[in-house]
Amino acid sequence: MDIQNLIIESKARFNHNQAKQYLKDKYQSKLTFADQGGLWVSSPSLLSQLTSTNDKNLVLLDEYENPVKVDRNILLQKANEIYVSVMEQWHNEWVILEKKR
Repeated sequence: MDIQNLIIESKARFNHNQAKQYLKDKYQSKLTFADQGGLWVSSPSLLSQLTSTNDKNLVLLDEYENPVKVDRNILLQKANEIYVSVMEQWHNEWVILEKKR
């Protein structure tokens, strides 16, 4: 393998990794939403916390670490909708990116 091929391959890997990082940044920001007076990030940990209790109202710390009293069912529904939608979009773009590789 000559040096020119190595340079081309390393640039391609760098561009691919850069594109993956861009997708991550793009879609992680879409997971943030405001609801019930707090700012939340729809994540597996938030979904787990909301799913693991049966209490109707909870006091949770939002992204700014402010205690916010929320209706668990409403927050769970919105967080789940956002998470599923964003992850589906992210996956679709990631598949396209991987095919270009």
